[in-house]
Amino acid sequence: MILLGSSSPATNWHPLYSPALHSTFILFLLLLYSSIPTATLSSPGSVPTEKATTADPQDMYNRRTKRMEELKQLPICCCFLIGTIIMLLQHLEPTTAQPIAGPPSLSPSPAPAPAPEFVNLTDLLTVAGPFHTFLGYLESTKVIDTFQSQANNTEEGITIFVPKDSAFSALKKPSLSNLSADQLKSLFLFHAVPHYYALADFKNLSDIKPINTFAGGDRYGLNFTDVSGTVHLSSGWTSTKVSSSVHSTDPVAVYQVDKVLLPEAIFGTDIPPMPAPAPAPEVSPVADSPTASSASENSTSATKPNSSSRMAAGSSHLFMGTLCGVVMVTLLLAM
Repeated sequence: MILLGSSSPATNWHPLYSPALHSTFILFLLLLYSSIPTATLSSPGSVPTEKATTADPQDMYNRRTKRMEELKQLPICCCFLIGTIIMLLQHLEPTTAQPIAGPPSLSPSPAPAPAPEFVNLTDLLTVAGPFHTFLGYLESTKVIDTFQSQANNTEEGITIFVPKDSAFSALKKPSLSNLSADQLKSLFLFHAVPHYYALADFKNLSDIKPINTFAGGDRYGLNFTDVSGTVHLSSGWTSTKVSSSVHSTDPVAVYQVDKVLLPEAIFGTDIPPMPAPAPAPEVSPVADSPTASSASENSTSATKPNSSSRMAAGSSHLFMGTLCGVVMVTLLLAM
């Protein structure tokens, strides 16, 4: 009984071995042992009894017939064992040993966070585009030092509006050569605000007029307007727009503008007439895109498991089990 029924929950059996298979094998041996004729179990050196020598032919025929009937039970036992093994192997799942948990390892202390890498404005303006004239004025007036210090301030940041070289070539009147050193410095301080603004932030700045720049004072303010996602800015003397984003990662934003920003505090209030705004381009209608619900339905149907494969596997197991059961019942009825 101990061999047939004892199994420990913590025992990890071989994938092709289980207590049920062990018990079935022992039952098979017992049936095989009981089916062997008793005459074949006698020792080779035993002396036949006198009764065997004096038995009549009819008695010997009866014993031979009985022995043949007993031997017929051997194939039945073999079929029973084979059918049982097939059924067990189909439903047997190997168990894996649970790893023994070792002592908890002490996690190393986290490394200190590396120092933030600041954006070098000189390198950025040198390689980012045709901004050599603007960079030359920043370096000659030392405004680049003020901008770089603010760029290193991760709390507030900086937003710079950079005119391209062609904007300075188109500037004929007024001329920058007539300005004093202080006026020239204030002019280029006027091209930046002491805060980081992404392009999406300018939509909210349309209601705040004006926005103070590094030049300081209300007379050095910039007005912003968001028109269909395009940022327009006005300084009184100059009206332009942001044509491209050179760099926009907190805390530094650099945007290209098409004109040099001229403040009223330097060039007075004799503002040139404003050009008529160009008509907004017509936006072609966009074709209807598939909705999120249809996309999710397609992805769900694509990721559904193949149920036909599971049904085929279950059907094969059921067929094998039924076949083995029919064979065993037929053989038992034939006994």
